[in-house]
Amino acid sequence: MRIVVLAGGIGGARFLRGLKQAAPDADITVIGNTGDDIHLFGLKVCPDLDTVMYTLGGGINEEQGWGRSDETFHLKEELAAYGVGPEWFGLGDRDFATHIVRTQMITAGFPLSAVTEALCDRWKPGVRLLPMTDDRVETHVAVELDGERKAVHFQEYWVRLRASVPAEAVVPVGAEQSKPAPGVLEAIAEADVILFPPSNPVVSVGTILAVPGIREAIADAGVPVVGLSPIVGDAPVRGMADKVLAAVGVESTAAAVAEHYGSGLLDGWLVDTVDADAVTRVKAAGILCRAVPLMMTGPDATAQMAREALTLAEEAREA
Repeated sequence: MRIVVLAGGIGGARFLRGLKQAAPDADITVIGNTGDDIHLFGLKVCPDLDTVMYTLGGGINEEQGWGRSDETFHLKEELAAYGVGPEWFGLGDRDFATHIVRTQMITAGFPLSAVTEALCDRWKPGVRLLPMTDDRVETHVAVELDGERKAVHFQEYWVRLRASVPAEAVVPVGAEQSKPAPGVLEAIAEADVILFPPSNPVVSVGTILAVPGIREAIADAGVPVVGLSPIVGDAPVRGMADKVLAAVGVESTAAAVAEHYGSGLLDGWLVDTVDADAVTRVKAAGILCRAVPLMMTGPDATAQMAREALTLAEEAREA
């Protein structure tokens, strides 16, 4: 079975770990969000790609869900001593090595997709990890700060500001001029199943879909497309999906997110058991729906979520 997964960071990475357990013989291609990418200290940092790579490769900091395990921060401390910022973004010493290698390779002329493949040669994540694009795309958030409306990088909105102010708009800068990375459209065309994990529907999955050609390829793939709600009990399981959903005019409910993707894209949608009353509304939108436990409390629970998604995909195929 060939499975394509559109993934953001922590939620997507942990879901992928469960998917690998649930379907150990599957050929899995991950299309990773690069809208969170940021340049810091002269280095290109790809938070979502690295979180997937580290999580599946066994190098993630399990407690926080991002960054390296057994990390130290001597380099960050030395930079701060020189007055070099930003201090709000914490890169560890081990993590710096990844960004140095990536930046050196990009400076030498290698595209991000080739760099990601080379980095994965070390980590062996057990999936094919593709960036959504080799082009520069950065998600920016419009906010009002000190009485002034301005656009800030998504990382600044989430890490420095901690989403403490309303997001008035979310813009994937550069997306309209970008094109899918090599292998992305081919993987979609050859897939048996396409999954949207419980990643942020606006700044993770939504940014991937903003790359011209990807949304259309998924809609035209002719295979089941199943998503898992990142909203449980009208609130995001993790992160600030509610803040950015509000910015695009979508209520923070499991049913509303399914409608946001739409029946032209989704064939099936899983909601948590606490949102069982949303099933009827989602079905009315032309999307198969089922209520199952969606809390990734451990590897086995996550694997069961993945099995439920694959089961719903088969139901959609037969419908």
